[in-house]
Amino acid sequence: MTLILFNKPFNVLCQFTPEPNGPERPTLKDFIDVPGVYPAGRLDTDSEGLLLLTDDGRLQARIADPRFKMPKTYLAQVEGEPDEVALDTLRRGVTLKDGRTLPAEVERIDDPALWPRDPPVRFRKTVTDCWISLTIREGKNRQVRRMTAAVGHPTLRLVRWRIGDWTLDGVEPGTWRDAS
Repeated sequence: MTLILFNKPFNVLCQFTPEPNGPERPTLKDFIDVPGVYPAGRLDTDSEGLLLLTDDGRLQARIADPRFKMPKTYLAQVEGEPDEVALDTLRRGVTLKDGRTLPAEVERIDDPALWPRDPPVRFRKTVTDCWISLTIREGKNRQVRRMTAAVGHPTLRLVRWRIGDWTLDGVEPGTWRDAS
């Protein structure tokens, strides 16, 4: 069994082949040359951070399938400064167009010591921002971004830091580590 922890950079497509007729973007094949591994779940092109790849179908299902409710922790830079009402709403679950989310674990955090993003997040003098840590146990499409927007604090930068017991500790952007 092979298990790879990859720190996916911003604007990298979360698959090994380019999108037909899509914009020219780097894909996983530009970073990982290990035969037979596939992503366990997805990470949007405009999101960064931990992506697990494996050649074990059962492990892939346990990681990616929402039935198993594996916790995934994200560090989100959001517009504005969410108050306790907004954070409590996220903690109880948010109603989105495709249904209600499960409750999330959420807290405000100090600015994390992350790598610079390329391109950088747009900075506006008149709009404050802050960071939150958000742990979810499902994986609706663009869920964290839609949740923060639903409480009035759109996500500016999103980094997945943890999946279950696996973290990005020691894995630089665009690099991977064998965790088999």
